[in-house]
Amino acid sequence: MRALIQRVTSARVDVGGATVGEIGQGVLVLICAMQGDTDTEADKLAAKIAKLRIFKDDAGRMNRSLLDIGGAALVVSQFTLAADMSRGNRPGFATAAPPAEGERLYANFASALQAQGLPVATGRFGAEMAVSLVNDGPVTIWMDTDG
Repeated sequence: MRALIQRVTSARVDVGGATVGEIGQGVLVLICAMQGDTDTEADKLAAKIAKLRIFKDDAGRMNRSLLDIGGAALVVSQFTLAADMSRGNRPGFATAAPPAEGERLYANFASALQAQGLPVATGRFGAEMAVSLVNDGPVTIWMDTDG
């Protein structure tokens, strides 16, 4: 699975003008299931993100995790993270998981984050979404499980 994690002070996702997911301090996770990914990758990635030490401690160093600060996660499906730009100027997305499998793994990933003890909000799989965020830092981290 591929994930782009952004440390945020707030984030929300709207579909058709209505807010479907919103958080305060925490992380916005743009997530893409790749071909060959399994529930194991989703679970491992969720555990890693929950414990990722990207929040400041009292000395101002990135030394605290999402769990440590009591933060939340907003999880948004983002198949375009599978973009292959090796040929031409139009990205290809053949390495993304098929939609039904992608949706299942997306839901599994969000549930796995929740099982870590985190409040989790989500976007709507396959929908046209408007994502708003206040990036804190900014801190943006790319993760790939190479499933």
